[in-house]
Amino acid sequence: MMLVKWLGSVVFLAIGLFTNVLGAYVGVNIGTDVSNMPSASDIVAILRANQITHVRLYDADSHMLKALSKSGIEVIVGVLNEEVLGIGESASAAAAWINKNVAAYMPTTNITAIAVGSQVLTSIPNAASVLVSAMNNLHKALVASDLNFQVKISTPHSMDIIPRPFPPSTATFNSAWNSTIYQILQFLKNTKSFYMLNAYPYYGYTNGNGIFPIDYALFRPMPSVKQIVDPNTLFHYNSMFDAMVDATYYSIEGLNFSGIPVIVTESGWPWLGGGNETDATLENAETYNNNMIRRVLNDTGPPSQPDMPINTYVYELFNEDKRPGPISEKNWGVFFTNGTSVYPLNFSGSGQIIGNSSGVFCVAKDDADSDKLQNGLNWACGQGHANCSAIQPGQPCYLPNNIKSHASYAYNDYYQKMRSVGGTCNFDGTAMTTTKDPSYGSCTYAGSSHSSTRGGFLPPVASGPVSPFSGATSLPVSRIHLLISAAFAALLI
Repeated sequence: MMLVKWLGSVVFLAIGLFTNVLGAYVGVNIGTDVSNMPSASDIVAILRANQITHVRLYDADSHMLKALSKSGIEVIVGVLNEEVLGIGESASAAAAWINKNVAAYMPTTNITAIAVGSQVLTSIPNAASVLVSAMNNLHKALVASDLNFQVKISTPHSMDIIPRPFPPSTATFNSAWNSTIYQILQFLKNTKSFYMLNAYPYYGYTNGNGIFPIDYALFRPMPSVKQIVDPNTLFHYNSMFDAMVDATYYSIEGLNFSGIPVIVTESGWPWLGGGNETDATLENAETYNNNMIRRVLNDTGPPSQPDMPINTYVYELFNEDKRPGPISEKNWGVFFTNGTSVYPLNFSGSGQIIGNSSGVFCVAKDDADSDKLQNGLNWACGQGHANCSAIQPGQPCYLPNNIKSHASYAYNDYYQKMRSVGGTCNFDGTAMTTTKDPSYGSCTYAGSSHSSTRGGFLPPVASGPVSPFSGATSLPVSRIHLLISAAFAALLI
């Protein structure tokens, strides 16, 4: 058993070292306040199809952790805010949490960090007194499980604990929290962990009353006369994002700590807002996230820490439409729940736009009811306008001559054609998505790399979920036109 544990440790250490060699990365947050949340396996299929290698979960959902097994995707699991008090007050509760939510899934699920709560100091200040105890208790449990070298512990903070972030060189933490933050930094230093920062230039800009230009928030180049300069260091800041990260480094330095990396656990831009949220637009969201990804993947740090890459997690995978608050609060997602991208997005940093033009297929479930499959097949080949000629007698996909095989072909043909306008893979619960190409012999499924019907590299841009068996939600024609225009604009750049 000890040999197995040792080998597991070596493997994960090697993975960690290899990741560091590869340089900076961009991950994604997965919130759960989502109507029609896809299954865990479908979510992992979306992640893999879009080359997303790092995810942050706000909890330790067992379905997601099982689905992520053997995927190679690095995972941050979350301790819920309501769990912090109990874990902070009880070492046995912390050990039980680690055993249930971390040790039980390793090494096949690549858990690399635990986020203890979310913005605890500003969202649940009554738990601040036990936050460091919670982190220490969890760390001791990791040590007992021989997982402390693979899994780091930290806690995400908002920019609100830095009252005056500009100029960065004079930024300091709110003195009311100095004792707690000092203890957190001491813990991070001792355990060789990192500071987790939630950085939102969207709010920095919209709450700034016009102090900063929007180009500064969106990473757009600015003329020299408008560039933002720290008067004390003369450092030029090309983006508010860099300034926020640097303000955090200077605040850490203000408490006499150094060498603690900052990772950005949340950053993004909403793509839809209410009448008074004029900056929450599709164009701004696309600009911000693509520019932010490019900036992070250039593998450099902010002006004061040029050798410290800013690993970052995009907020967020799907729109959390069940969240309370303004319209913008519900529209930060970069994908719809059917796997189509809200706007063209490049997670890889290469010239290729990632958004899943192929690589995900829609097939019939193994245990689907045959009557429902027949209804789905009839709908797909009829009202759904799928091209079903290949499953006719004598054609390449006719054999095997059974309802599941024929339904799979028709479902996939419909899905590949219609997902760009929000078509889903559901068919009254008889269908599922898969990254395994179902093509066989001379039968080639639409979307396969061997198919002549495969689209270009531009991802489908969906207007919203559409299902033949449920009410369709769609956006006005003007919104659809805007989405299509954005896609073509990206293609021409």
